[in-house]
Amino acid sequence: MTMTPQRWDFLESYSREVFGDEDDHLAGLMNEAVAAGIPDIAVSADVGRLLKILTSMTRGLLAVEVGTLAGYSGIWITRGLRPDGRLITIEPEPRHAAFAREQFERAGIADRVEIRPGNGIEVLTALATELEPGTVDMLLLDALKHEYPDYFRIARPLIAAGGLVLADNVYGTSSGWIDQGHGTDVFNRLISADPGFEAVAVPLRQGVLIARRLS
Repeated sequence: MTMTPQRWDFLESYSREVFGDEDDHLAGLMNEAVAAGIPDIAVSADVGRLLKILTSMTRGLLAVEVGTLAGYSGIWITRGLRPDGRLITIEPEPRHAAFAREQFERAGIADRVEIRPGNGIEVLTALATELEPGTVDMLLLDALKHEYPDYFRIARPLIAAGGLVLADNVYGTSSGWIDQGHGTDVFNRLISADPGFEAVAVPLRQGVLIARRLS
């Protein structure tokens, strides 16, 4: 069957309808964010549920997110952690961080979430010296797409055996689909060729990469 744009739109709508159930807080979060002047950018609810499920399949002690924005995906991730697990989420824009902090408080998870100010490369570089190797159970990349390869190279030693690297928009964004040589293409090929990981990308929304550390 040829995947036409109409069929693709139908499948996206179907996935959100069947697998995208949200509580009232999450359902209204992005509307509040837009009203506060924050870009309407977030994973869809079905992708959020995927993040939660995958996080819950790890040790669930420590997750790192590159790209907090309004805090939507961070809430899903933290709900997948153990009760004593924590999330470090990286956000360069103070206004976005302040909004996300309020959302984490409303979600009842603020005591388990640390928002690190700064850009992804800078903060990950600091974390690479601060954290012990093999202590991060889940890493989510959802920031500057052309920096995905750098994020992975910096954070790779931190990923625990059996831990996950997840990345959003690995097939494209609202501004266009993936091209060879683009940052996400380089990242996809980099991690898929890494003998320490097994990786696959699922065509959910704009592509979600799932990679598991083997050793």
